[in-house]
Amino acid sequence: MSPELLTQIHRGRPSPLGATVVDGGCNFAVFSPKATQIEICLFDVDDREALRIKLPARSGGIWYGFIPGVGYGQKYGIRASGAFEPHQGLFFNPNKLLIDPYAQSISKKAVPSNLFYAHDRDNREDMTPCLKDSAPQMTKSVVTDQSFDWQGTQSPKLKWNNTVIYEAHVKGFTMNFPHIPDELRGTYLGMAHPAVISYIKQLGMTTIQLMPVFSFMTEPRLRDLSLSNYWGYNPINFFSPDPRYALKDPVSELKTLVREYHKAGLEVVLDVVYNHTAEGSIVGQTLSYRGLDPGFYRYHPDDRTHYVDDSGCGNSVNVYKAHVLRMVMDSMRHWVTHYHIDGFRFDLAVSLAREEWDFSRSSTFFKVISQDPVLHDIKLIAEPWDMGRNGYQLGQFPEEWYEINDKFRDSVRAFWLTDSADLADFATRIMGSRELFRKGVQEISASLNMITCHDGFTLEDLVSYQQKHNQLNQERNRDGHNANYSANHGEEGVTANPDILELRSRQKRNLLATLLLSQGSVHFLAGDEICRTQKGNNNAYCQDNELNYLDWQIGISQRKHLEFVRQLIKIRSSSQLFGDLVFNPEQLKHGPAHSDEVHWFNLLGKPMEIANWHDKNLKAGMLLISKKIQDPQTELVSVDECFLIMVNAHSSERECVIPASPMGGWKVILDTGEDDGMTPPDFCLSEDIITLKAKTLLLLSHPEWSVNPD
Repeated sequence: MSPELLTQIHRGRPSPLGATVVDGGCNFAVFSPKATQIEICLFDVDDREALRIKLPARSGGIWYGFIPGVGYGQKYGIRASGAFEPHQGLFFNPNKLLIDPYAQSISKKAVPSNLFYAHDRDNREDMTPCLKDSAPQMTKSVVTDQSFDWQGTQSPKLKWNNTVIYEAHVKGFTMNFPHIPDELRGTYLGMAHPAVISYIKQLGMTTIQLMPVFSFMTEPRLRDLSLSNYWGYNPINFFSPDPRYALKDPVSELKTLVREYHKAGLEVVLDVVYNHTAEGSIVGQTLSYRGLDPGFYRYHPDDRTHYVDDSGCGNSVNVYKAHVLRMVMDSMRHWVTHYHIDGFRFDLAVSLAREEWDFSRSSTFFKVISQDPVLHDIKLIAEPWDMGRNGYQLGQFPEEWYEINDKFRDSVRAFWLTDSADLADFATRIMGSRELFRKGVQEISASLNMITCHDGFTLEDLVSYQQKHNQLNQERNRDGHNANYSANHGEEGVTANPDILELRSRQKRNLLATLLLSQGSVHFLAGDEICRTQKGNNNAYCQDNELNYLDWQIGISQRKHLEFVRQLIKIRSSSQLFGDLVFNPEQLKHGPAHSDEVHWFNLLGKPMEIANWHDKNLKAGMLLISKKIQDPQTELVSVDECFLIMVNAHSSERECVIPASPMGGWKVILDTGEDDGMTPPDFCLSEDIITLKAKTLLLLSHPEWSVNPD
C-alpha cells in the first residue's frame, strides 16, 4: 500500500461487523470492549505480513476504520492489545494473530499449533503471555465477494410432513462415489455432482442435511494421537465454509452445491455448532473469540478461572449476552441470505436457549428467531439436550421447531432387538410421541424420528454388534454410548451363518419400516440404505479414513435392501396418512393415540383394551389407519384409502385375526419376512386369519391403492 493511501485511512463505520468492501477500500469493524488497541494485519500472496494498521475509531465496544485500496481476496488478521490476566478471563496478546469472528472465508484449512496458545505453556506455575508470533501458522481471514449466479433457483420450501431428511458427510459420502471425477471426491463440488444428486433424488430423499461445514479445527489431543476431528463439530468461525472440502473457492463451491440441489427440488439443511468453539477450556488455544472478548464464553459465578462446560468440549458460548446472540443471528441470516440454506439442525440446542443459567422455552434466542423476517419460516431442528444442568429438554422447544426424538430411537430399537419391548411405548412412538410434543396450536407431531444418526451405530452395526468396539479411537473403548439397544443375533460382528444373516436383514427391514411408516418427520442416515458398517465403532468422530467413507461397491443383498428403502419411501410419500394425522388431547388420554383415523387391535382382532396395553409380554398387535370412520367393522368397506400395519416382535410366529377389511379385501404391499421385503403385485388376502412370522412387520393396503409413479 502506497504512503498516499495510508494517509487516506479514516474512521469508517462501526457497522456491519467484519470486513466490508465499499468506496474504493474496505471497512473493518471488530467487537472487543476490553481491548486497548485493535490492529488489522494485511498479508501478501505469499502469506507474509505486509502491513499493520491501527483501527482509528471506537464506538462502545466496537473498533472500526476504513482502509483504502483493500479489495476482495485480501488476506488479513486481527491483533488485539489489552490486559493479560487469565484469572480474569483476559487473554489479550498482540503476538497472536486472530481470525476475525465475522470472517466470511479463511485462506486455508486450520490445523492446531503450539503457537496458538496465548500463554506460555512452559511456565505452568504462573500463566504469562507467550511472545512467539502465531501468524506464520495461523489461517488468515479473507475479504470475501458474496456475488454469485443463482440462475433463478428458488428454495423448494417443502412442508414438514413431506420431508425425509438424509444426513451425509461431504467427504465420507463422495470419497468412493462412482461416476464422479477423482479431483471432486471429498468436496462440495463432488457432493453437487449430477450423479450424486440423481442418486439422492431416486432414493426418495427430500432434504440433504450436511454435517458441519463451518470452518473447524482438530483438537490438539487428537493431533497428538495422529487422529483428526472428522465430523467437524469443533468450529473456529461461524461465517466461513471450511476450505478442506473445496478445490479452490469454498464460498462459490458450497453455493454451487446448494444451487444444484435446489434445481433438483431438494432442500439443504446445515448441521450447525453454535454452542462451543475449538478454543477449548480456559487454557486452550487462542484463535479468535478468546483473544477479543472475555464475555464470549460462560464462566462459573464469581470465578473466571474456569469456563462453564455445558458442551463437554471445554467451553460454552454465552448466547445470553446480547452481542453474542447478535453474532449467532447474523451468522444464521448470512447462511440463509448468501447461501440460500433451507434450515439448520442445532447441535446441543439447549445451550442456545439458556438464559442466565437455565433453559427457557421463552428464551430470547427463540423470540428473536420467531420474529426475524429472514429466519422465521426456515426449517429449525433441535438436538434437545446438552451436558449442563437440566440439559434434557425433549418436547420443550417452541411449536415451529422439530426435535430429534431419541425416545423414538430407543423404544423402536428395544422393541425389535431386545427382550425389554414395550408395545404401548412402541405404539406411542410410531404415533408421533404426542405426549411429549404438545405444542399449543401445533396440529401434527413435531417429532423428528430416527433409528440411527452420525452419533452411534449404523443400521448394519445395530443388528450385528452387542457391544461397541471403539478401540481405534484410543480411549480404551470408554467413549461412545453404552445403551445402544443393539443385538448381534448370535455372533458378534461379521458372520457367514446364513440364518443369522437372514435375521439381521429382516431386523433392518423392521426398523426402517417402523421409521418410514411413523407419524412425525423422518431422519435417515446416509449409508443405511446400502448396509454401511463402521465395524462396531459407535463414535467414529476421529476416523478420517475408510471406516467413515461410504463403500459403494455393493452386493446382491445390499441391492435388495437399497430397493426396499426406495419402495418404503415411495409408500410414505404416496399417502398423507403417514406423518400427517391430527389428534386432540382427549384422544391421547388413555394410552397410544387413537381416533376415527387410528384404531388399535389385539391378535384376536378386537380393539385394544387397557389390560392389553399393560401386558409387558405382548409384543404383537395391529394398527388400522384410514380416513375417518367410527366402526371399522361396518364402515371400512366404504373407505378408498386405508392401511393395516401388523407387527410381531416375538421370536416365534403368531396367528392374527383380521379385524375388518375394505371392499375387495386387503392387498399386501410390504412384508419384512420376505427376502426383499416386498410381495408380488396385486397379492391380496382372502382369509380372515393369517400367520405372522417371527420378527416381522406387514403393511396391507386398500386393494385399489398404489404408490405414486416416479
